[in-house]
Amino acid sequence: MTTDFAATRAMFDLPGDMIYLDGNSLGPLPRGAAERVGKAITAEWGQMLITGWNKAGWMDLPSRVGDRIARLIGAEPGHVVMGDTLSIKVYQALASALEMNPGRKVILSDTGNFPSDLYMADGLVRTLGQGYSLRTVAPEDVLDAIDDTVAVTLITEVDYRTGRRHDMQAITARAHEKGALTVWDLAHTAGALDCDLSGCNVDFAVGCTYKYLNSGPGGPAFIYVAPRHVNAARPALSGWLGHEAPFAFDLDYRPGHGIDRMRVGTPPVLQLAALDAALDVWDGVQIADLRARSLALTDAFIAAVEPACPDLTLATPRDHARRGSQVSFRHAQGYAIMQALIARSVIGDFRAPDIIRFGFTPLFTSFDDVARAAAILADIMANRLWDRPEYKTRAKVT
Repeated sequence: MTTDFAATRAMFDLPGDMIYLDGNSLGPLPRGAAERVGKAITAEWGQMLITGWNKAGWMDLPSRVGDRIARLIGAEPGHVVMGDTLSIKVYQALASALEMNPGRKVILSDTGNFPSDLYMADGLVRTLGQGYSLRTVAPEDVLDAIDDTVAVTLITEVDYRTGRRHDMQAITARAHEKGALTVWDLAHTAGALDCDLSGCNVDFAVGCTYKYLNSGPGGPAFIYVAPRHVNAARPALSGWLGHEAPFAFDLDYRPGHGIDRMRVGTPPVLQLAALDAALDVWDGVQIADLRARSLALTDAFIAAVEPACPDLTLATPRDHARRGSQVSFRHAQGYAIMQALIARSVIGDFRAPDIIRFGFTPLFTSFDDVARAAAILADIMANRLWDRPEYKTRAKVT
């Protein structure tokens, strides 16, 4: 049965006439989330208090919700767990991978990776010392840069600025051929693209949930560990909920069994409740349909914008195999252009130094949204409506 995207759109609370093309940065509110969080606050926290950990199943939320995400990223059941932030999960995965590959001391990443991933990798190698290093190359050079000095690769599958998609299968295969492990960041993959962690033989994967998975601002991250590694990967962040028996309160740490060892601290119950409700939207969604619609939406936007806005330069690959679920254009006045769009209720975002970025979330983005957004952008560019002082004043969040 094909996916009914009109039905999934109706499951979101989309404000008025806003054209929301920023679900790749923060997903909108699913209609069921407010009710679910309200229940968690009043009926669970309010009435059960601390007994909610048992009565309401709070303690099991990280693994239960993790299994729901596993289906969307091609992971085996029981190998995804929720908690903490994406940066923390990057640190966990990298530290475990380095320890599992003794004798090698290089983390390989690319210059298109999200800076926080690189910051976490750099912080880890500085802490370790002893010759550990982070090596970065241009995104297109990653495959050739994997050699027998690399311990682990750290790659975000979809470039957050351009929407360029790496070849997960080819890079993972090359890494294994050269004796390296892989960590994949799925921040712009989960809920946007087809993904097959198991089929690609990925070692570790991490991702956030507040983008295409719509868990709300600050929503919890996830980590995946392949079945062959899950009882060998030692958690560098050995928090009490990753302990084999948290409520034994032992003074010595013993890692738990399976993916639960990657838990760290107390789970964010209210955010997990919001995410759990948001994942209900996916119950009737086929990932192949999602990907086909994503490509159709992004194709339509490119086709409408390029001839009407010759001053904009496409930064996103035209090749479907190399494109995520966003479209980015370059312009020296990109920030002002985006502010002019936002003033006209077309919401995208800006990424330094010169990129205007539009996310296409098939669950709620329509072809009418695409046509109207392209027409408004064309008007702004043709009439230089962006060239106003109020559009050039930088806010804290761009």
